[in-house]
Amino acid sequence: MDKYKDLTFEEAMEKLEEIIGKLEEGDVPLEKAISYYQDGMILSKICSDKLNHIQEKMVQIMNEQGELVPFDIQEDEK
Repeated sequence: MDKYKDLTFEEAMEKLEEIIGKLEEGDVPLEKAISYYQDGMILSKICSDKLNHIQEKMVQIMNEQGELVPFDIQEDEK
């Protein structure tokens, strides 16, 4: 995981897409496929963690006093 720790979300997604492409080709030796799969799982977790972090930031908005408050989306009542 250390080799991926400094990747941006976009870089991690790009590497993950490369791995998926290689695995979908089907001509990968089993040991290499397992290695790709493990790397893919690490990259998937990195992307998920980064998205969750951003989501937490976006759930809060600034109120008039400059304090962070939770932001709730209210659905229309019908």
